[in-house]
Amino acid sequence: MALSDHFRELRARVLKVALTFLVVFVVSLFFFDPLFNFVYGPYEDAVKLLPEGKSLATTSGAGGGLMLYLKLCGFTALLVTCPVWLYQIWAFIMPGLHPSEKRWTQIFVAIAVPLFLIGVVLGFLTLPKGLEVLIGLNPDPITNLVDFNEYLQFFTRTLLVFGLAFEIPVFVVMLNRAGVVKGKTLAQYRPWIIVGIFVFAAIATPSTDPFTMTFMAVPMVILYFVSEVMARIHDRRKAESAPNAGLSPDEPSPL
Repeated sequence: MALSDHFRELRARVLKVALTFLVVFVVSLFFFDPLFNFVYGPYEDAVKLLPEGKSLATTSGAGGGLMLYLKLCGFTALLVTCPVWLYQIWAFIMPGLHPSEKRWTQIFVAIAVPLFLIGVVLGFLTLPKGLEVLIGLNPDPITNLVDFNEYLQFFTRTLLVFGLAFEIPVFVVMLNRAGVVKGKTLAQYRPWIIVGIFVFAAIATPSTDPFTMTFMAVPMVILYFVSEVMARIHDRRKAESAPNAGLSPDEPSPL
C-alpha cells in the first residue's frame, strides 16, 4: 500500500473508534447512578471504619457536577470500548507481521488481558484499606473534604497501576523470546529484581500503607518466578534444538 492509503486506513479506524466511544459515552450517561455507586463503594467502606468528619465534595465550582458526569462516563466509555480500539490497532498492524509473529502476538494478548483484569480486581479489593489509612491520617478536629474529581483520579490510577503491574511477566517472557534476556540472567539478578519490585510497588501505589504495597508486590514476585521458569524452559529447548547456535565464528564446534 502507498503511504496515502495507510493514512486513509488509519483515519477510517480512528473514526470507528471515535464513533464507538461516543455511543458508549452517551449510553453511560443514562447509567450514571450505578457507575457512581460502584466508584463510591470503596470510599464508603473505608469511611465506615473511621470516625465522623469525613465526606466527599466537589470543589470545582459551578461546573463541578458536569465535570463529574463527563469524567466518570468518559472513563467508563474508554474501558468498555477497550476491545474495539485494541482490535483496530491490531488490525492496522497485523498485515505487516509474519505468520509466526501473528501467532505469538495472539498468545501474548490472550495471556495479558486476563492478567490485567486480575490486577484491576485486586486493586479494587485493596482500595478501601488504602483509603482508610490515608483518610485516617487527619487529626480529629479537622473535617476531611475529599474532592470527588481527585478521588476519581485516585480510583482510576490505582486500578491502572495494579493492572499494568501484572503485565510484567508478559514483558519478561517477550524479551526472552526475542533473545534480549536469558533465563540464567534473570536467576542471577533475582534478589535485586525482587527488591526492585517492592520499591516499584511502594512508589506506584497511590496510598502509603504497607498493606497495599505488599498486596501488589507479592503477586508480582510470584509472577516473576513463573516468568523466570518459562524463560529457562525456553532457553533449554532452544539449546537442545540448536546446540551449536550460540558458538562464536572463531570457536570450534564439537565436530
